[in-house]
Amino acid sequence: MSFTVLLAAPRGFCAGVERAIRTVELALEARAAGDERPVYMRHEIVHNKVVVDDLRARGAVFVQTTDQIPVGATAVFSAHGVAPSVRDEAAARNLNSLDATCPLVSRVHAAVLRYAGRGYTILFVGHAGHPEVEGVMGEAPEQVKLIQTLADADGVQVGDTAKVAYATQTTLSVDDVAAIVERLRQRFPQIVGPDAGDVCYATTNRQEAVHALVGQHHADVVLVLGSPNSSNSNRLREVAEMAGARGHLLGTAAELDPGWLEGARRVGVTAGASTPEHLVTALVDRLRDLGADEVVTVETRVEDVFFAPPPLRHG
Repeated sequence: MSFTVLLAAPRGFCAGVERAIRTVELALEARAAGDERPVYMRHEIVHNKVVVDDLRARGAVFVQTTDQIPVGATAVFSAHGVAPSVRDEAAARNLNSLDATCPLVSRVHAAVLRYAGRGYTILFVGHAGHPEVEGVMGEAPEQVKLIQTLADADGVQVGDTAKVAYATQTTLSVDDVAAIVERLRQRFPQIVGPDAGDVCYATTNRQEAVHALVGQHHADVVLVLGSPNSSNSNRLREVAEMAGARGHLLGTAAELDPGWLEGARRVGVTAGASTPEHLVTALVDRLRDLGADEVVTVETRVEDVFFAPPPLRHG
């Protein structure tokens, strides 16, 4: 069996993930330089098991709640953002906080706060239980309503139809968001929200690249490297399937089932925004072993975004 590998570009780490990981690395370097206290992560810094396991091996301690972090310790908030109540808990425990929230997520927090301050009901398009959603909704829990589906958009009720706003999780399917927002606009003609949408540049670009793999370059199968709890990685698989390819999500090359490639002449490969490049290299090597005789990069965008790490906050 021989086939061509179509390698999506852009893929893998985005600027927000790079910033979050660098934030943890700086905290670990400070510890190695003399401060022997552990560095604590509240939740996974990003949604990728390989990244989390690597940081854990280097000394990071992952916890689920702020009260699991010792008083006065160093704590890093994940790239997904946290609710104000979490920051209050950190201050009460006198934690040295490093906020690794992606600046594009922080922008959504700021917009929700701004609308809430003006008395708006905010319809937030996202997935229940995702840490980004929990953080954003925590900014104004009495005024934010979660919209997950078109049915939610059809059924949601607001007090004043002249004061309705919307915002969205940054890692959703661009097409799904567009459909839900259009329905909200139909129901609430005076609704306000972001002109360009909240779905971040990296999510948009990676979905665009998958569309190109399938639509323009005729990939029969698309392999998406990413962890099962990664929202943007799951959306890439869905985009591939909606475009007409067979889509599969896998964490590492070891999870590749050769049966997935049956009958494929072109195999697309991409990676979620929290997936390191060395996993892509390993997957391509595995595909070569299975018969890939050509690897072609399909570039749809060039990314040059950079976010500087955050300052340390005491208490």
